[in-house]
Amino acid sequence: MAVKREVCKKTKKFLDDPNFKEHKVSAGTSTNWQGRIYVVNPEKSEIAKIMGLEEQGEYAIKVR
Repeated sequence: MAVKREVCKKTKKFLDDPNFKEHKVSAGTSTNWQGRIYVVNPEKSEIAKIMGLEEQGEYAIKVR
């Protein structure tokens, strides 16, 4: 059975992402997420602008 990856509830960034700097414990984590997106160039990405993402990395689209 596959292990669900953990996501920061505030930033929606995957905790095992090598680009992930630090996670604040107060923000909390979740394994209940849907969809994912990998942002390569946030300055040029329209989706990153819509989602408010400023860093390269892998993000969950919806986190509960």
